[in-house]
Amino acid sequence: MIETIQAQNINLLDLEQKFGLERSDDSDFFLEWQTDLPELTDAEKQSLDELKAEYLHLSKYPILEPIVKLVVLSPLLRLAGFYRPPFYLTGEKEVRIVSQDNGTLVSGRLDLLVFTPQIWILAIEAKKAQYSLEAGIPQALAYMLGNPNSEQPALGFVTNGSEFQFLKLAQQEGAKYSQSYRFYLERENDLYAVLSILKRFAQLVRE
Repeated sequence: MIETIQAQNINLLDLEQKFGLERSDDSDFFLEWQTDLPELTDAEKQSLDELKAEYLHLSKYPILEPIVKLVVLSPLLRLAGFYRPPFYLTGEKEVRIVSQDNGTLVSGRLDLLVFTPQIWILAIEAKKAQYSLEAGIPQALAYMLGNPNSEQPALGFVTNGSEFQFLKLAQQEGAKYSQSYRFYLERENDLYAVLSILKRFAQLVRE
């Protein structure tokens, strides 16, 4: 009998035991968030400063997922160039992955997905602002494992609106992943770094 797990209930132990996922400690495995990052323009920095001020004002009230997407994700994606070719967006995308022994099925829907016709590029999980990123990372990795073009690495981005983390998953020689440092909206210049990394991801796809 196949065990079905909803993606929102998955954890890293499940992914390790049922899908053979391993964390890579190789410092060269995930260089995309650290090297060749583009410089931001003054106009881009001003837009991010305004985004930060707006979020901090609204965060005085309970912020639900649709507001996080509207206030934080939408401007970041626009500034990074993900609203222009070759990228496409979808509001929901069903993803299913089956474990190596065909005994477990993980099923769920992406909140938002940026992709190209050839490869899925950026899986974005917008959790309620009061939730830790720890809840979103296994879910994003589960979706990335469902990438139909597994010969290409998948890049991920997880945020709850005030915290940000980047992921990479490669399946060429077993499923391995790594993650960036965590960035914080309230920490000085972290939002600049987040946009710069997103722009670098977009450049890699276009190249």
